[in-house]
Amino acid sequence: MDAEAASRLIAAAADATLVLDGDGVIRDMAFGNADLAAALGGRKAWVGRALIDSVAEDSRPKVQDMLAGAAGHEAPRWRHLNLRGMDGVSLPLLCAANQVTGSGRSVVFARDLRLLASLQQRLVEAQQAMEREYGRLRQAETRYRLLFQMSGEPVLVLDAASLRVLEANLAADRLFGAEPSFLDAFAPEERPKIEALLAAVRSAGTAEERRVTLAGTGREVLLSASLLRHERSALFLVRLAYLGAEREPVTAAASSTRLAGFVENTPDAFVLIGADARIITANPAFLDLAELPNEAQARGEELSRFLGRQSIELDVLLAQVRGRGPVRLFRTIMRGDHGSQADVEVSAVSVIDGGQPCFGFTIRDIGTRPAQQPEAAAALPAAGQLTDLVGRVPLKELVREATDVIEKLAIEAALELTGNNRASAAEMLGLSRQSLYVKLRRYGIGEADADEEG
Repeated sequence: MDAEAASRLIAAAADATLVLDGDGVIRDMAFGNADLAAALGGRKAWVGRALIDSVAEDSRPKVQDMLAGAAGHEAPRWRHLNLRGMDGVSLPLLCAANQVTGSGRSVVFARDLRLLASLQQRLVEAQQAMEREYGRLRQAETRYRLLFQMSGEPVLVLDAASLRVLEANLAADRLFGAEPSFLDAFAPEERPKIEALLAAVRSAGTAEERRVTLAGTGREVLLSASLLRHERSALFLVRLAYLGAEREPVTAAASSTRLAGFVENTPDAFVLIGADARIITANPAFLDLAELPNEAQARGEELSRFLGRQSIELDVLLAQVRGRGPVRLFRTIMRGDHGSQADVEVSAVSVIDGGQPCFGFTIRDIGTRPAQQPEAAAALPAAGQLTDLVGRVPLKELVREATDVIEKLAIEAALELTGNNRASAAEMLGLSRQSLYVKLRRYGIGEADADEEG
């Protein structure tokens, strides 16, 4: 094969091919992708430049490792590099280097990842759009459910086939109570009229309202119904209108009593603390997790005695609630008074009680929940990938790269939880501040201020 044929073969092997000398300076460059050549400004713009100076800051360690591996005649390994274009835009490339024996030069093969990056960006944008739409749907559902519950007239949702009550607002709960079925709430002589009304609604979609009599009280109400379709099943939306002055509006006191009963009997732990982080009140589920016999022994104790791996976790939670609003699904542990531990998810919110701020915590035990792979694990090498690399890449390098990824993720998570407060993040991670600054520079997460380093 002559030199021209060899050069064409090398150029066709990748979207871009770079020839580097022993110092990592680009001595020649060929393109197999015209779009990439146009984006990079052609061959002349790159010849004579050091590759390490032509990539983004986070890609420089990868260039050093790639060239060191090529110099050591290791098997080529593909690495993701971000090359800085002429207009300052970062271009993602997948690169591998191989040294030409006896010449001291290395050949770097590069594949254009812009299409893949664009698809990933579109996927992220689609996911964000879905989350925004889901949030709007939840808000709409909350508004309509609030209207449903605040209505002073009884409103029910029935299964069209069995007339079983699926949903009922507070007014309907007080009216029907524990009746075995919808029809049993009415006088026996009224039931044929109700069945005829519902049959007309089932066939026509609507029907005129009927005056019917309730069983037991003998009160008359106007009954109206409409048909709903949901996932191939038919539902009736039934409304009862009181006649005369017999309406019983839902009072705030009744709603508050129901809410208090829910908090008291919910299987999730609930605790209210004051501005000094001391417990004001707690429900029985919290007492079970804390292994306390009664609420009196919990009242006045610091919540950090029971919640969090370290005391700083509660400080971080309270700072987040004060500065950014409610915190949802924060993972930590709950420690019992007798030494037990449970993995929990915590949601927290700030409330005003008599002009004094206090904080409410909902704590859910997730110890029995099947383990799920965290989202951050997507950044870690999969087990199959590691298995494929065994025998091709030294064990020391595999362990070092996996450790670096985990360490970087832990630091980023600590900074996010502490609102970028580095002193609190260092304490949470069990590091000195100086050690944290060194790792921040190493991973390019952020630059430590000169006065902080001193």
